[in-house]
Amino acid sequence: QVQLVESGGDLVQPGGSLRLSCSASGSIASILDMAWYRQVPGNQRAFLAAITRGGSTNYTAFVKGRFTISRDNAKNSVYLQMNSLKPEDTAVYYCYADLFYWTGSWSSSRGQYWGQGTQVTVSS
Repeated sequence: QVQLVESGGDLVQPGGSLRLSCSASGSIASILDMAWYRQVPGNQRAFLAAITRGGSTNYTAFVKGRFTISRDNAKNSVYLQMNSLKPEDTAVYYCYADLFYWTGSWSSSRGQYWGQGTQVTVSS
C-alpha cells in the first residue's frame, strides 16, 4: 500500500554533482523520519543522512559537507544533493521512510519502508 520510488541516479564524473529524489505514495497518514542509505555489492547497507519531519538533519561523517538532505512534506518526498562526488561514492542509493499509514477510516499503523534503489556511478 505504500511505495517509495527513487530517481536521479546516473553516471557522473569525479567532482560532479547529482540530486537524488525519493517520493512516497499510497495510504500515507504521516511521515516521520526519512533517510538515505547506500550499498556496494558485498557490503552492508550504509547510513548516509536522515531528516526529521521538522527538518532536523543528521549525517554520517564521510558525507558531511558534501551531501545535503532535504524534504518536502507536502510532496512526501526526500532529496539528496550530492556534490564533489568521488569514485568511492559509486553504489546503489536507497531511500527510507518511517511512517504511519491508514488502515481504516480512523486507524493507522506504523511501518518502515525502503525504495527499490537507484544506481550512482562516479567514473571518468
